[in-house]
Amino acid sequence: MNVRLHPDIEQAWQVLHTGKPLSFELASALGRLPDSEVLDLASLANKVKNRYAANGGKVHACSIMNAKSGVCGENCRFCAQSRHNNANVEVYDLVGEERVLDQARTLFGLGIDHFGIVTSGYGYRKVTPEFGRILGMIDLLHRELPGLKVCASLGMLGDEPAAELARHGIAHYNINIQVDPRRYDALIADTHTVDERIETIRRLRANGISVCCGGIIGTGETMQERISMIYELRALDVTVIPLNVLVPIDGTPLEGADPVSVAEVVKTFAICRLAHPGKIIKFAAGRETVMKDFQGLLMLSGADGFLTGGYLTTRGRDIADDQRLAAQVALFS
Repeated sequence: MNVRLHPDIEQAWQVLHTGKPLSFELASALGRLPDSEVLDLASLANKVKNRYAANGGKVHACSIMNAKSGVCGENCRFCAQSRHNNANVEVYDLVGEERVLDQARTLFGLGIDHFGIVTSGYGYRKVTPEFGRILGMIDLLHRELPGLKVCASLGMLGDEPAAELARHGIAHYNINIQVDPRRYDALIADTHTVDERIETIRRLRANGISVCCGGIIGTGETMQERISMIYELRALDVTVIPLNVLVPIDGTPLEGADPVSVAEVVKTFAICRLAHPGKIIKFAAGRETVMKDFQGLLMLSGADGFLTGGYLTTRGRDIADDQRLAAQVALFS
């Protein structure tokens, strides 16, 4: 018995045959698929990942360190580190370089070759003494751990800090646009603009730095708005796309947010893959706490990377468990 695919999924198979990204119009149609069709869409996205994704079937695994925590002046609605919110979070200034080296060495020894230094706060418009300390950390990691790809997420940047990161050999810089830019101030924050983030992305790319940029699923956005965010990332031509599923944190404005369904998350990942056939798409926060038993399904719906070991203020999965997951996912490549 021949079982016909949904017509919009049949049309989307052109991505597998040609490697050309899905059109915005067809992506919007796929966003309206009923849940009963989602596994067919996921299967197509997995095939596209296996044929075209940058990692060639390998799982991109990275880990981060919260090197400066809390008392951030920005009012991001999801974030435990904002001083506008009332979350219970550890607060400390920029840690010492030996602490960064110790954590990086441990992770590198476990097989994680991408390590990100993350700081709370608006960012660095100029090269301050604190920013200079971070540059020193990057140099130390390069000297002591050859082969480690050092990454950073330090907020918005001016021209000089962006140029310095390039000079010090940063591998990837993470700065997310989070949602459809037209909805940023309503859904995320209004103490800064999404344009400031986009300007930083352009500065980084002008300096030859690969950008890791994605968003959050579950802030109150519609599926169509998620798709608009996905296509903004195409316009920005980012290298790595991390997708987070909101983990509502007590003491933040989103603490009581309704969870997004598994089908909605799978659909979002699959559409993202079809819109970005050759990019790395990384599953970040929400794997264990929101997706739980279905996180493996996300890795078979277009994702080919994950953040492992922790998410700044929330705990992540054990690295050994994630490495086993990566090996199991590889069986479907």
